Amino acid sequence: MKKCILLVVLTFVSLSLLAKDRSDQLRHNLLNNPKYVTIVAHRGDWRNHPENSIPAFQSCIDRGIDMIEIDVQRTKDGQLVLMHDKTVDRCTNGKGAIADLTFDELQKLRLRPQHSASITRNHIPTLEEVLTLCKGKILINIDKGYDYFQQVYELMEKTGTTNQVIIKSSHPIEKVKSENGSVLDKVIYMPIVNLNAKNAEASLDEFISIHPVAIECCIGKYDENVGRLLRKIRDAGIRIWLNSIWASLCDSHDDDRAVELGEPDESWGWMLEQGGTIIQSDRPFDLLQYLKKHRRHKLK
Repeated sequence: MKKCILLVVLTFVSLSLLAKDRSDQLRHNLLNNPKYVTIVAHRGDWRNHPENSIPAFQSCIDRGIDMIEIDVQRTKDGQLVLMHDKTVDRCTNGKGAIADLTFDELQKLRLRPQHSASITRNHIPTLEEVLTLCKGKILINIDKGYDYFQQVYELMEKTGTTNQVIIKSSHPIEKVKSENGSVLDKVIYMPIVNLNAKNAEASLDEFISIHPVAIECCIGKYDENVGRLLRKIRDAGIRIWLNSIWASLCDSHDDDRAVELGEPDESWGWMLEQGGTIIQSDRPFDLLQYLKKHRRHKLK
């Protein structure tokens, strides 16, 4: 009996260490392995589960995805919860603005799957709940959430997940420094730049000066100038984050082109050619297989 108990304990400890090792490896590859392409699952595995839900994130953890993208909103009584929209209308069986609802009121609601009228048993998760779930297992990108930067940071510290989180915004760097300078050197902060904007190069120059780990690049239309700006980022030793989720963000080199049209080289392959080493996708598992085939997804 004692041997059985010892075996169970050792197995649990081993699994815990493996999970921790994986998040450390993912962070190491993000910071130090320029060949490795990090896969970001947009709102988790929303094709099989409600977006921004615990099952959607657990699926990504179980199937070897590197990072999940999440969206944060704040309730009337100051709790941080996960929801892309400012209202609960689209994603739940309720109605109303999250900022006008208390946490207890939100907990009575249930999430619905994408493009479906059916209701699941899944509740709206808190940010703390998701950080705890992901601890040691997967990286986390907080998209909508900059407005609550300090509160987010406090939860990262509380859950011990500071090293796993990327928080981002498109704000000028001086604004970010003035509002959050005290913690900027303690987290991974990533700026967002529309490379088709008139002030794109000026924004890039400001961001390059703080040498972030990565810059998220939105490309409505690819041209010679966009190519030059991408090279400028690469030459500075900064990773390029590209989005294949919508055609409007990547000059039509998107997930649907890769999967539905059967042209992955014209989608994800094109992104690799541009120097993209972080790709946010709505088809993360298809992208994973593509990258493995091309030997661009192996942990060191």
